[in-house]
Amino acid sequence: MNKYLLPVIAIVIGVMIALITRKQKSIGTKLLLSFSGAFLLALTLFDLLPEVYHHLEAKQTGLFIMCGILLQIILEFLSKGVEHGHVHTHTEGNEFPWILFISLCIHSFFEGFPIHQHNDMVYGVLIHKIPIAALITTFLFQSSYSKVQIIGFLVVFAIMTPLGTYISNNTVLATEYIDIVNAVVIGIFLHIATTILFETGEGHTFNVSKLVVICLGVSVAHFI
Repeated sequence: MNKYLLPVIAIVIGVMIALITRKQKSIGTKLLLSFSGAFLLALTLFDLLPEVYHHLEAKQTGLFIMCGILLQIILEFLSKGVEHGHVHTHTEGNEFPWILFISLCIHSFFEGFPIHQHNDMVYGVLIHKIPIAALITTFLFQSSYSKVQIIGFLVVFAIMTPLGTYISNNTVLATEYIDIVNAVVIGIFLHIATTILFETGEGHTFNVSKLVVICLGVSVAHFI
């Protein structure tokens, strides 16, 4: 049951963080984002990548990973990079951001596929979603969208990952192609995580802090 609940709980935590810090600019969310990038990247390399290479031919695996990277580039073109923390809070009008919404839902849906009962990827997705949910919620609060639109956005976004997990665990078609989908997801994770890690920090102090949390994220992923 945790594999379905934890991604939703991550959204709830992210929303709470946004509510608490909405009137102040905190570096904590950015550090948590760096930790999540390192943690997600390490889990992908430690757990998901070896599993996929074990079941697929090596060159085929590389092809599908590249497809995942290209898919994420397309999604980021549509969402303007929200998946790794780029949220532009200046909005005009109250037209619902359908392109952003759809691209985030597709990304979130694919995140659910590598989550199974006996692996640790759910924790990587959990940690990744918290700062992203906080940033998205902050963006929505600072926009002119109605409360119904904001709640609807967050609820649908929250259920997309459990939906992907359910399909990957309970449908025959997904079972037959799960290794291919997981290879695509690896490409998505690699692009997101490396983008987070290689982005420039804000000043020397933040760079040192970022290095510390990155090392911490890798270490935690190694020992869980």
